[in-house]
Amino acid sequence: MTQIWKDEDKKAVTKVQVGPCKVIQVKTGETDGYEAVQLGFGTKKQKNIRKPQLGHYKGMGDFRYVREFRLDKHNDAKPEIKVGDVINASTFEAGDIVRVTATSIGKGFQGVVKRHGFRGQKETHGTKDQVRMPGSAGATGPAHVFKGMRMPGQMGDKRITITNLEIVEVDTENNIVFLNGSVPGADNGLVMIAGKGDLKIVADKPEVVEAPIVEETVVAEETVVETPVEEVKEEAPVAEEVAEQVVEEPKEEVVVAETPTEEVIEKTEETKEA
Repeated sequence: MTQIWKDEDKKAVTKVQVGPCKVIQVKTGETDGYEAVQLGFGTKKQKNIRKPQLGHYKGMGDFRYVREFRLDKHNDAKPEIKVGDVINASTFEAGDIVRVTATSIGKGFQGVVKRHGFRGQKETHGTKDQVRMPGSAGATGPAHVFKGMRMPGQMGDKRITITNLEIVEVDTENNIVFLNGSVPGADNGLVMIAGKGDLKIVADKPEVVEAPIVEETVVAEETVVETPVEEVKEEAPVAEEVAEQVVEEPKEEVVVAETPTEEVIEKTEETKEA
């Protein structure tokens, strides 16, 4: 459960996933003696489904749950339901009054205090461990216990129907219905919702969406201009001439002045005398 705000009022609601449910079989008064429709909901692995059920589904899907709903035979304005049609949350509207049927939560074997609301015995002298006991159950004259007496036993796990539940809000995009109040059953349990009103059917045929017209864009081809072979040959000698000019540049002349040998001998003699 959760809560939502409506104007200035806060309401406790139960969030229920409604559909999409696919019509598997349509029963009529002529062939079956009553008017009803079978709906398939959820998915299940195909290896875990028996072959008779797979043949009954007629290749429309691998359903986890299959339930049957009676139709109002006195309603002349009921739509024509065909095998393969889809029913989702769009068939409900905010403000509709529906009834919800589900299996209550199983609570195991319980005593009379929890199961039926007995107050038990007084905790005075002598009660000992008889505080939560039911007490005397049978009559003295007949000397046996009558059927239908409230006694300990299995609690919960029963089919329960709650009526007069109001739909507060409907989320058609996600197929979610918000019901005012609580519903029987545990989380992720199967819930059947029924109510009075017109049944809206969604065709199983997918909508044909026309592809958008795409304008063709013409891309201009790039033109590659090839250089003639003769021009390449003419440019090559120019590079050679530049290389030759670099090689043939004059080098700096290095002048070496040689001292006559006679002058060198005289200078050495003078240095010796000194």
